Amino acid sequence: MSSNAKYIDHNKNHDDQEFPVSSTAFRLCSAALVGVCFLLMLVTLEVEGQTSSSSSIPSGASATGVAQSVPASDAAPAPQSNGTTTQEKPAKQKSDQSDVFVFRTRVQEVILHAIVVDEQRRLVTNLEQSAFKILENGTPMAITSFHREDTPVAMGVVIDNSGSMRENRDKVNQAVLNLIRAGNPNDQTFVVNFSTDSYLDQDFTSNANLLQRALQKVSTKGTTALYDAILASAVHLKNNTRVERRVLLVVTDGRDNASQATLREAMRRLQQENGPTLYAIGLLGDDLQKSDIAALQSLAGVTGGVAFFPKYLDEVDEITRVVAHDIHSQYTIGYRPTNRNRDGGYRAIEVRARAPGYGKLTVRTRSGYYAGQPGQ
Repeated sequence: MSSNAKYIDHNKNHDDQEFPVSSTAFRLCSAALVGVCFLLMLVTLEVEGQTSSSSSIPSGASATGVAQSVPASDAAPAPQSNGTTTQEKPAKQKSDQSDVFVFRTRVQEVILHAIVVDEQRRLVTNLEQSAFKILENGTPMAITSFHREDTPVAMGVVIDNSGSMRENRDKVNQAVLNLIRAGNPNDQTFVVNFSTDSYLDQDFTSNANLLQRALQKVSTKGTTALYDAILASAVHLKNNTRVERRVLLVVTDGRDNASQATLREAMRRLQQENGPTLYAIGLLGDDLQKSDIAALQSLAGVTGGVAFFPKYLDEVDEITRVVAHDIHSQYTIGYRPTNRNRDGGYRAIEVRARAPGYGKLTVRTRSGYYAGQPGQ
């Protein structure tokens, strides 16, 4: 038998030449093909191994390094909490090698918005973080965040629409518009007109024209459910999670005579964690009584705001300008409480400020807060 094998190209005719191929070259080619197949098999095994190992990473792991619990189809919903510290029960994950427990712990900050004035009651707006000291129930707290930039504000304008406000509304509306226009262009404001009931006549917007139309929706009739209007507006503010700073501006000319909520209840609700700062303008005129003044002062004071009682209606415009300057001169200071109990107890807050070149500095901010609700 001949030692040469023949490769025949069937696409050529019978007159074409036949090309002899060496049997040694054939064996070398076959060996090379076997080697290539072996390498391809190794690469395939390596890729499968990488895919298998990556699938064991919890799908909820975040890029920030905070572990997230991975929900299981038969797991009960995690308990909710408004606490400073929330620790969920560990989620157990089974794997071929070991059991994995994933925890999620979140510590919330208490956020304070503070105004600092000197002995002449002038605003001081250039202090550094080191100038401040925070105490909660007398215990010093470490400051975890600090800034003094003019950041946008979410503001609720809550105006008495009862019958006695008829002659005051035009000047009040203009004064409120001046406050809005003096603010940050990115502020978000809504308007509530109230008497016996409260009406959201304009939801959050930066459009001054829309706000002006809402202010002009005047009925001037009915009684004065002041506390109910404040609480409803505070809830609406809290639901706006896009803006950190929250303010209520309340304008009224009379005492509450129709609310279901009491003054005490309104004060407590306003003192929930990270609640709004309330400014009040009391147009009480000749009917001014100590109880009326005390109610508005209490509502404003516990939140770090101020209550004003102009003798003349023409003073309202200047007051709203002062409020606008006040709002946009705040320091924002955050801390994490060392007491993590969520028993609904009250926590008193004191903020002090000292800085070279200044005498006595006074810090105005909320006086305290209720740490959650019992049973939550």
